[in-house]
Amino acid sequence: MLLQDLRYAVRQLRRAPGFAFTVVLTLALSVGVATAVFCVIDAVILRPLPYAKPDKIVFITSSSRNGFQHSASWPNYKDERAQLSTFQALAGYMDFRKITIETPSGGPVSLDGVHATDNFFQVFGVQPLLGRTFLPGEELDGQNDIAVLSYEAWQKYFGGDSEIIGKTVKLDGRTSAIVGVMPAGFRYPLNLHDAVYTPHLLTDEWMQNRGANWLRTVGSLKDGVTIEQAHADFTHVFADLAKAHPETNSGETVQLTPLADRVANKTKGPLSTLLFAVLAVLAIGCVNVAGLLLARGVSREREMAMRVAIGAGRRRLFGQLITEGLMLAVLGAAGGVLLASALIKGMAVFLTKSLERGADIHLNWPVLGAAIAVAVATSLAASLYPALHLSGIDPNRALKSGGNAGTQRSQGHLRSGFVVAQVALTLVLLAVSGLLMRQVTRYRDADLGFNPSQMISVKIGLSKARYQGRDMATAFYGPLEDRVSHLPGVKAAGLINDLPIESYGDNSYVHIAGQPPNPPNQVMLAESRFVSRGYFGVMGVPLHRGRWLSQSLDRPEEPGANVLVNDAFVSKFIPAGLDPTAQRIDDNVKEAEWTRIVGVTANVRQSIYEPSMPERDWLMDEIPTQYKADLMATMYLVVRTTGEPSQVIPAVRSIVHDLDPTVPFDQPRTMSEVVAETLVFERMESWLFGIFASLALALAMVGLYGLVSHEVEKGTRDIGVRMALGATRNRILSMVLQRVAWMLAAGALAGLVLTFAARKLISMVIYFEAQKEAGGFLALALLLIVAGLLAALIPAARAASIEPMQALRAE
Repeated sequence: MLLQDLRYAVRQLRRAPGFAFTVVLTLALSVGVATAVFCVIDAVILRPLPYAKPDKIVFITSSSRNGFQHSASWPNYKDERAQLSTFQALAGYMDFRKITIETPSGGPVSLDGVHATDNFFQVFGVQPLLGRTFLPGEELDGQNDIAVLSYEAWQKYFGGDSEIIGKTVKLDGRTSAIVGVMPAGFRYPLNLHDAVYTPHLLTDEWMQNRGANWLRTVGSLKDGVTIEQAHADFTHVFADLAKAHPETNSGETVQLTPLADRVANKTKGPLSTLLFAVLAVLAIGCVNVAGLLLARGVSREREMAMRVAIGAGRRRLFGQLITEGLMLAVLGAAGGVLLASALIKGMAVFLTKSLERGADIHLNWPVLGAAIAVAVATSLAASLYPALHLSGIDPNRALKSGGNAGTQRSQGHLRSGFVVAQVALTLVLLAVSGLLMRQVTRYRDADLGFNPSQMISVKIGLSKARYQGRDMATAFYGPLEDRVSHLPGVKAAGLINDLPIESYGDNSYVHIAGQPPNPPNQVMLAESRFVSRGYFGVMGVPLHRGRWLSQSLDRPEEPGANVLVNDAFVSKFIPAGLDPTAQRIDDNVKEAEWTRIVGVTANVRQSIYEPSMPERDWLMDEIPTQYKADLMATMYLVVRTTGEPSQVIPAVRSIVHDLDPTVPFDQPRTMSEVVAETLVFERMESWLFGIFASLALALAMVGLYGLVSHEVEKGTRDIGVRMALGATRNRILSMVLQRVAWMLAAGALAGLVLTFAARKLISMVIYFEAQKEAGGFLALALLLIVAGLLAALIPAARAASIEPMQALRAE
């Protein structure tokens, strides 16, 4: 019986290849985008973190009395680790520095470095694939020349060498033994792939300064301990530390965040909204397929009536029609999986850079099962009403009704309702897509404080061990800037430790000497940057007051440092009427060593999302030699060119390797690429919603075209009668387009109501104010109506071209 139904379904679909192709394409497009988004949601939200007990792992941050969140200092961490009783392990780590590693192939490469405490791997409970992890005490100087490789780094740079345990490599110029390799899938932080894990290399300053908050902390709770109990335990320890060290710990509070929530919360809102967008596309596809099946069913009423008249049962007809729907579902699912695979590959760069678990996104069996289920459910939902209607047809009525069997009003209303629903959902997706594209454009065109065109940036990482006892500024960075700035095609070159736009830098509290104490409940912080003398010339930042930094005037042996500050710093810290260049920052117990402000520059944004923060800029040559290895191990070379930036890259690479052959040359990026990469998540959102909106618009227009074409085909006799009674061709055209206009207007109105009703959901992706956007949404609705009228114009013109005598004879 089933084989007969399948053979019959194949014959029917072969008789109507255009119909079959349209339905399968609609299902494939709908299921494909749904499957791609299901893959993202599965990897980022649903799939457990790749650790032994992920629900027991928490991320810890502290807040000062004014609400500023920060990491821990080394002394505070050691006290917390010793006094807490609710944690199985409390680990500290630092992940904001690269490690230069000399691989067996001989070339230096720059890898993500995670410098951690000896109990770091205990938090995650994951056993190494080869060797071991850190042992107690291996964070101490003299015992910390070891490394554990991530699986990706082991495969990529060591060829998966199974005998690698015990071999030595150079890490930042230090000889280190490889003691372990982690299994595939283990990463922490999750956005690091080619990672090398080493014990901390701590200076005395870092180990002893309780006010230097640089250490990120993560911990695993003991079995049976709730996060509330752990928070109470932490709060008690914080109170004891505040009593013992009031100058640094008074007023501090702690926040414990489940690691899974920390990972998911960054994207959970946008992805949830994206899921609703996918459901909207599925709904549009479903009603489109239902409309196509209903129209095909109307044309098959006489066929079904004949089969019923010669004895076919209702259940048999119903089964055959559902089998047709399932065959379409299988074909649509296959096309959808292929499309989803192509989408995921096409979005690979977006996904990896914008989501912490982006590299984990791929098609798997649960997602494939979901894709098939979605295709079957969509097809069955679309097939159900036509199957029930056709299997229950009255043969006497159908055979007597002639060519007008499908013109009954109830079916016409249902198909019109499909079009209204499609238009409404399409308008919502178009509105969100428009808002996102405008946001990306606004960010991209924002005043950054510099012109990013014709600029490249190169990240430079020096090995601290190689420069031990040497001045990095005079031995490498100074000659690098001089030689690059004199290259043909180079207008200017400079260096900075934290690239603008890409990230915030270090910050600290600021108080201007002679001014009242800072308000207790305000965050009085300023960013810190270390720059070369040529940096501001490269960026084109103007000097508003005072003088530029100078190697001859700003020297490390002079008591107290000289800095430039930006306009945002002046606005926040220096009262109106005072000369900023006459002020000092009282950042030292010795007044003679207070920092002097010697100039004021225009603002340069540290983040593309927010206005410029207050900033202080030190000349890198002025940094005392003993601190240069820590503060200047990683710098960014920025170069402004007179022509195409890529043309100077080979020469810059040659200069870097001539100065130090052990320095890895990272792939240079133009500053325009830096801006684009910063907006990668917003661009991905805009791209996806644009795809969904375009797909929804196409499906809605196809559905509208199909509806009008079908009604013209089935209404040929009625149109012929009207024209025989005197109706003009323009009148017929107007009549058809007027009906279409009413459907489009109803759909647009429903879409506007739905858009404003879903403000809370849409705000998870992008916030908008209804009053400000009402005009834009109305314009979008009018454009959608115009597009719909254009889609209906061809079948409407066909209706107006009907010859009345031919129509009546055909009947």
